[in-house]
Amino acid sequence: MAVMEGFLLQAPAPMTLLGAVLVLLALYLLSPSPGSGREPPGPRPLPLLGNLLLLDLKNLHASLCELSEKHGSVFTVHFGPKKVVVLAGYKTVKQALVDYAEEFGERDVTPIFRDVLQGHGILFANGDSWREMRRFALSTLRDFGMGKRGCEEKIIEEVHHLAEVFEQFKGEPFNTAQPVNYAVSNIISSIVYGSRFEYADPVFQKMVDRANENIRLAGSAEIQLFNLFPRLGRCLGQWLGNRALLLKNSHSNIEEAKGLVKRLQESLNPQQCRCFVDCFLIRQQEEAGQRGSYFHQNNLIITVGNLFAAGTDTTGTTLRWGLLLMAKYPHIQDRVQEEMSRVIGDRQPRTEDRRSLHYTNAVIHEIQRLANIVPLNLPHVTSRDVTFQGFLIKKGTTVIPLLTSVLQDESEWKNPYSFNPDHFLDEEGHFIKRDAFLPFSAGRRACLGESLARMELFLFFTSLLQRFRFSVPPGVSETELDLTPIVGVTLNPSPHRLCAISRV
Repeated sequence: MAVMEGFLLQAPAPMTLLGAVLVLLALYLLSPSPGSGREPPGPRPLPLLGNLLLLDLKNLHASLCELSEKHGSVFTVHFGPKKVVVLAGYKTVKQALVDYAEEFGERDVTPIFRDVLQGHGILFANGDSWREMRRFALSTLRDFGMGKRGCEEKIIEEVHHLAEVFEQFKGEPFNTAQPVNYAVSNIISSIVYGSRFEYADPVFQKMVDRANENIRLAGSAEIQLFNLFPRLGRCLGQWLGNRALLLKNSHSNIEEAKGLVKRLQESLNPQQCRCFVDCFLIRQQEEAGQRGSYFHQNNLIITVGNLFAAGTDTTGTTLRWGLLLMAKYPHIQDRVQEEMSRVIGDRQPRTEDRRSLHYTNAVIHEIQRLANIVPLNLPHVTSRDVTFQGFLIKKGTTVIPLLTSVLQDESEWKNPYSFNPDHFLDEEGHFIKRDAFLPFSAGRRACLGESLARMELFLFFTSLLQRFRFSVPPGVSETELDLTPIVGVTLNPSPHRLCAISRV
């Protein structure tokens, strides 16, 4: 190899290029193919590029599903120089995340999130700090009524504010994105900060819009390439507009969160916890001077940011998919509204109504399944060497539990690519749970706000459909509504407008 390097240094430019190609070709031919030995199989990677030429970074989940058809439910794919193991299909994903929870339970913190979050918070953290923050967040959210009656009242109040905004359009077409996101964000804001914001508040608007934009940017092809080649990416930072914008948005939201926390701290009463931030600050005071405490300012600000972003985007996006699908399939909307009129009449829907609104509940679950809003899941990393389904996966290997392959598993769903509420109904029309329904993931890294999200989706969806009929704009047919998603970390509906026609 040293002789080859010397030859390349002395050769003219065309010969240098030819030599480089020959060296890369030799490395490719001499390298063992994935799956040789006990490691999971996969397509043979090219030097440096890996399998990037086989992947559509703008539609990565679909590319990985195609590869799984050829290479099986556990396979290796190379994102540039980075080796990744992909888990596909309900049985494989659940086995890994539940039966091997410890081995597959760590988070792979990509370079962009390492730059932004510095290992703090909940979503992109590991170790004792993550465990302490997740435990504290879960218990505190429950204390503030997450998924319980106290939280139900906050959601119902917010439904009325959102309905007032919809009424202002008087049945004319409008974009549902911002009002829905602001409404959903107010639920987590009321828990985290102790109060809701007015939709017209410019500070609140910017916080929500920046958080949603960052989720889109984080899934862009440009950021994915930065994550694969971070050193090169930092050198070329001035040309990486998405990375610069994501960092700017993150810094702005961190500063806004610090301001909100400071105002709460100035009026803090240890005898009266008003919100999540208060509980954290009180715990911080209790552990003041305690060596190694995780209750410090960085963890507070990043955890609050995690809750704010995750509590807004996922639920807001799912609800927007729901309204879009109702306009797309008016006969299904008819059945939902007929069942609601028959079972609960004109009174305000309550969470307990899920038990009697079988068809409506099935529709909401089918919206979540088809929307498939977190198709790649968030990446995991193995905490130690593990033998899984006969393959050796080494410690520190990035793992993608492919949620698309679960929610569209052809062995689990009769019509995996179609909107079909019957997936969640038995022969008598009663709602049935499905094991392969995993939109919130599973295991140690399952969404900690699942119960809150489920309550929000049910109450927002039923309350809005009770009050409005959603339809396409005049001159547009239902078949023209585009269900092609905008790909980021989450899958958002393409820009569209709907009419909310009052039924009251």
